Amino acid sequence: MHRNAAAKKEGKMRIRAFPMTMDEKYVESIWNLLKSAIQEIQKKNNSGLSFEELYRNAYTMVLHKHGERLYMGLKEVVTQHLEMKVRQDVLRCMHNNFLQTLNQAWNDHQTSMVMIRDILMYMDRVYVQQNGVDNVYNLGLIIFRDQVVRFGCIREHLRTTLLNMVMCERKGEVVDHIAIKNACQMLMVLGINNRWVYEEDFERPFLTQSAAFYKLESQKFLTENSASVYIKRVEARITEEAERAKLYLDESTESHIVEVVEDELIKKHMRTIVEMENSGVVYMLKNTKTDDLACMYKLFSRVKDGLKTIADCVSAYLREQGKLLVKEEETGTNPITFVQNLLDLKDRFDYFLIHSFDNDKIFKNMISSDFEHFLNLNSKSPEYLSLFIDDKLKK
Repeated sequence: MHRNAAAKKEGKMRIRAFPMTMDEKYVESIWNLLKSAIQEIQKKNNSGLSFEELYRNAYTMVLHKHGERLYMGLKEVVTQHLEMKVRQDVLRCMHNNFLQTLNQAWNDHQTSMVMIRDILMYMDRVYVQQNGVDNVYNLGLIIFRDQVVRFGCIREHLRTTLLNMVMCERKGEVVDHIAIKNACQMLMVLGINNRWVYEEDFERPFLTQSAAFYKLESQKFLTENSASVYIKRVEARITEEAERAKLYLDESTESHIVEVVEDELIKKHMRTIVEMENSGVVYMLKNTKTDDLACMYKLFSRVKDGLKTIADCVSAYLREQGKLLVKEEETGTNPITFVQNLLDLKDRFDYFLIHSFDNDKIFKNMISSDFEHFLNLNSKSPEYLSLFIDDKLKK
């Protein structure tokens, strides 16, 4: 009796092995079923498909070691669809609704790849993981990238179209922001967790074209405008480019394009701007253009050595004014007037320091150093200061 019970127990625990081989015709029939379903999804005829049955068939193929057959078959079907149908549709619309057609193709492809990924989820979890290949969705992105977006004339036309649209907007025309934004987002996604596609196919040429544009514009602006007007125009361009990047380019482009504008409109022309005759720094100081100096300070603070360039110009003018006062004293100005004139000059530049230069240490140290320099030019300065204080105390 005990032996019979043990035998029964053993019988319950015995599991029948799952057959690990499949008839080649059966494999072929399962693959053809899956292939047909993938093609229907690509045609947007997926309403009659049983996703559960398709998942089970894909699962069976992978389980019986036909993962590679399924993976390579998928690659072939997706490639064929993109080459023969999608690419041709885009090529037909190169000069009519190009961005809209490409965007629609991109959206349709993403939708179909999500459905295909759901059917082939088991292949993603097992075959893809074990063999270190691209998952189903990423494989679809790569094929779309290589067979459509980066295909010869499409790639070239996409870049040219986007660059032309930005240039048109810079010149005051109205452009389709959403179309540009969609294209830029697509290029970012096609890099698969990396921005290299966006960078190569749009950003680098965009920055190169922008540098050339602003190089010409800087020459035109400098010829036609005073320093204060030039500064306001540069400020407007920087704001415009930053807003453009936020609005419809990838946001990571903002710092790069702003740097290009700063280089072309400020950095390469700093001395020219500050030394502009009848409108540069000296003119602004002479005519107490406090706000214009503040605008220049703010703008130049964006670039390396910008503030030093302004400070050097302010210092040269301040030393020149100081030397004139020392010369006046040497030709007979009375000591008390000499000290008062120096203090008035100091007050004037302290006013600029606070109202134009944001009490910046560079300017603060420069003004102190320059006044020390004037006082040292006149050996009688300590005596004159003493006389000046005496005079004030007596009043």
